[in-house]
Amino acid sequence: MDSLSQAALGAALSLATMGRRTAAWKAVLIGAAAGTLPDLDALIDFGDPVSNMTFHRGDSHSLLWLTLIAPPLAWVVSRLPGEAANGRRWWLALWLALVTHPLLDLMTIYGTQLLRPFSGEPYGVGSLFIIDPLYTLPLLMGVAAGLGGGLRWNQVGLALSCMYIVWSVGAQAWVRGQAEDSLRAQGHQAPRLLVTPTPFNTLLWNVIALTENGHYLQGQRGLLDASGPMHFQRFARGSEWMPELAQHWHVQRIAWFSRGFWKLEREAEGVFVITDLRMGISPNHVFAFRVHQTATERASLPAPEAVGSRGDFRAAMAWLQRRVRGEPLPPPR
Repeated sequence: MDSLSQAALGAALSLATMGRRTAAWKAVLIGAAAGTLPDLDALIDFGDPVSNMTFHRGDSHSLLWLTLIAPPLAWVVSRLPGEAANGRRWWLALWLALVTHPLLDLMTIYGTQLLRPFSGEPYGVGSLFIIDPLYTLPLLMGVAAGLGGGLRWNQVGLALSCMYIVWSVGAQAWVRGQAEDSLRAQGHQAPRLLVTPTPFNTLLWNVIALTENGHYLQGQRGLLDASGPMHFQRFARGSEWMPELAQHWHVQRIAWFSRGFWKLEREAEGVFVITDLRMGISPNHVFAFRVHQTATERASLPAPEAVGSRGDFRAAMAWLQRRVRGEPLPPPR
């Protein structure tokens, strides 16, 4: 999730844990800092755009490493004036603020390696967009009320944010069922499905289905849409080029990180673009990289070039506002 949501969650949890044992502003400030701490790995340059993308949310999001750094951080905080008697409570507050960061990130589709060092698998439920005001606003309002003395309202904000996550999972499951029914009716047997929310909401969802013939299907389903089968657009996936790049580190890294939801395009002899299909709506995707087939080892490869596109923001927002209300519009190009 975005930094504001993570800071709000950390602040709310710290405030709820510390209660009136310390000043509310102190609990909020320290909790917000701890809640954003794991994302400092975004400041590290791992050498190239593909590495920066796929090593983000790595060790800094490990539940084990975050659990291990909670005690020393609590020790530091307990040395602040007036906090000597709250050491154990700060330990709990900081641990909650730290470990809920990757757990919240888990609800997005990006990929969070929360089981490092035992596994580098990038997990993602994909029921929340990276920025969702309906998740963040209850936390911010609860924290604001808590700063004014209304600690119970902070707990209400936390409860509402948790309920919204549950809602998002339920909405995602419903859309998945709708997509599966429509695909079966159209003769597509058990394709791999990806169901993710469109920006800033959980009412309109994007669905990608990988077919067995080297293509992928894309469609949208809104909770306010009229009943009936989903309509899908068909796109070439470029899987015929993958054997040529079977040993190419950057290509295979994206193929792994995207959990198979990629497309490959050949621009020229030895020049390809590998795209992560999970974030964006075709033809506009945030993460796309131009690579050169001049070597296979990572150290010998030319640095990939980030060529992703978000498209026209105003056109996308105008489409989103109408499409969320159930209008059957194709995505903007």
